[in-house]
Amino acid sequence: MLTKKEIRYCLDEIARMFPNAQCELNHRNPFELLIAVVLSAQCTDVLVNKVTKTLFEKYKTPEDYLRVPLEELQQDIRSIGLWRNKSKNIQKLCQILIEKYDGEVPADRDLLMQLPGVGRKTANVVASVAFGIPAIAVDTHVERVSKRLGICRWKDTVLEVEETLMKKVPKDEWGITHHRLIFFGRYHCKAQRPNCLECPLLSLCREGKKRTKGLELSNEK
Repeated sequence: MLTKKEIRYCLDEIARMFPNAQCELNHRNPFELLIAVVLSAQCTDVLVNKVTKTLFEKYKTPEDYLRVPLEELQQDIRSIGLWRNKSKNIQKLCQILIEKYDGEVPADRDLLMQLPGVGRKTANVVASVAFGIPAIAVDTHVERVSKRLGICRWKDTVLEVEETLMKKVPKDEWGITHHRLIFFGRYHCKAQRPNCLECPLLSLCREGKKRTKGLELSNEK
């Protein structure tokens, strides 16, 4: 496991690599972000952005999603995985937003998690990105990077990864660290082919050392 000083070094290096890391889901307000994050479950941001480009022109308010039959909404998001369940959840959460919150998205994470299709990760993203509330959303990239580097244990659950990061990362850096870890995992420390040999964190990374064992010597020959 990395020390506090080593974690600080990792965070600073990743910040230098991705100084402009931010949410890549296109949105203009908290409601659009909420819909986009719900759609992004087990789906790439690139595909979601393709769909929401036209979706957000057709549907601008919770009422808009309820004015159409479920089948029509399903067709509008059909290119996205799990479109049947997601369309049902979107209409259900829109109904709740209208009935409980006057059509507005609540800023409270616990309230967000009560909405259909909204888990802890989704709630953290919306709270952090839309409302500036300190939060670390743990997706596959954040979990992978945290475990590979040794910030967290291999056996940690997603919740344990989140709790560990909240303890080891300063609270005022939670939001930006979430985005930087995602960028680091998405564009550098990839799931299948991590760029270990050119990584500034290789000397500290337990996974990187294991993957490159023998490679550095063979490359020098």
